[in-house]
Order: sequence, then C-alpha cells, then structure tokens
Amino acid sequence: MSQSGATKPIRLGVNIDHVATIRNARGGPHPDPVRAALLVEASGADGITAHLREDRRHIRDDDMRRLKEEIGLPLNFEMAATAEMLQLCTQVQPHGCCIVPENRNERTTEGGLDVAGQHNFIAPFVRELTDAGIRTSLFVDPEREQIEAAKSAGAPVIEIHTGAYYEATAETTNSRIIAELEKIREAAKFADELGLEVHAGHGLTFLNVQPVAAIPEIVELNIGHFLVGEAVFMGLDAAVREMKKLMQDVRTGGHY
Repeated sequence: MSQSGATKPIRLGVNIDHVATIRNARGGPHPDPVRAALLVEASGADGITAHLREDRRHIRDDDMRRLKEEIGLPLNFEMAATAEMLQLCTQVQPHGCCIVPENRNERTTEGGLDVAGQHNFIAPFVRELTDAGIRTSLFVDPEREQIEAAKSAGAPVIEIHTGAYYEATAETTNSRIIAELEKIREAAKFADELGLEVHAGHGLTFLNVQPVAAIPEIVELNIGHFLVGEAVFMGLDAAVREMKKLMQDVRTGGHY
C-alpha cells in the first residue's frame, strides 16, 4: 500500500506515564519517569507527554514540575477539564496541553472528548489556557462534528483518537481496519482544511503505526504504553528509535 504526497515531517511525542505506573506499584522513587524522559529525549523523540489523572495513578504533580524544569523537549500536559487541573497546568506552564476525557474507573482513555456536547464547558478552558500562553489541543474521535466543535471552541490543535483503529488491527479484520483508517484519513484532511494542526494517538505499535504516519496532514503521533512495554524487551532507547524510524521511513518513502 502507499500514500502519495506524504512528505511533511512528522514528530514523535512519547508518553512516559507507565514508567510512573511501575514506580507506583512498588513505592519509592524507581523507576524515575523524569529519567525516562531524558533518555527518550536523547533517543530522538520530539516531545514528552504525561497525563496527570485525578487519582494520580501514575504521574504525580511533582513529576510534572520536574519534567518542565529538567527536559529540553516540549512538554505536553494531558489532563481532564477540571478547575484543579487548569490551576496546575497554568502553574507548570508546559508547551502544550491536551484536554482528554477522564473516567476514574477506566483503565485507559476510552474515547474522544465530546466537544460538541460540552462546547460551552470546554471553550472557556481553551480560552484560559490560551491566555496563559499554553497551546491547547483537544483529543477527539475522528468525527466531523467533533472537529468542527474543536475549531469553534478555539483550539488550534486536535489529536485524533486512534483507539478504534488499534482494536481493528488487533482483531486483524481487514475490512474494519480499512474502514477505521479511512475515518482517520478523512478526519485529518477535514481538520487540516479548517486550519487545525493534526496529531493522533492511542494504541499505536510497530505493526500498525505506518498507515497512520503516512497520512500527510498528521504532523505528530503521541505513543506511550507500547513503547514502555517494549522497553522491557529491547530497551527504551531502542524502542523509541525504532518507532521514529518507522514513522520517518513511511513519510520519506511513502510505502508501508
């Protein structure tokens, strides 16, 4: 398969949440997610993502402050739209903030933010973050209604939730894989036409990343759980380098 015209650079943001998950399972300071972020930086990643959840199940407040102070890469602060998170984000002053839906009982983020249904609630958060000099993105499913609402809410960036595509690739059902990938393609093109910067992420692996990375309108992928898990077998440095290579190869060669 091929994707013509995929010549724009593409960035890799690495989510280091699950380094903190391992630390918290035992207690104590090891492994240190900030040390992991520094290794990711040295391995050629373009940004660090960390999700500070309400229950602090992995990343903690001090982790966010240390990440901002100690890494040289842009820091992407993932968070729910709550007053507590808004206050912490404006204190930390990351390069960017991605607003995501959050359910205390979920194992991981289960879907995109309902910007269309919560527009009047989300838009003030985007305004406050923008006024604080923080570039805001909204994590949305690949649906035109949600993308239009994100634009209307004032967000300059969207991150397309690729979870349904991941589930399709895990099932190896070709027709569903093609359908879910086409939704992402159409959503990215539509968002780009509206003037939004397009990111994507959730469930991306060595095996399924290239078809998404080949979509020319997508300029950043955020990947975490897979890379931290793969680090057990090949090391974090090698895992990050391999993911970046796969992304860049499909952009420069146009084939997967």
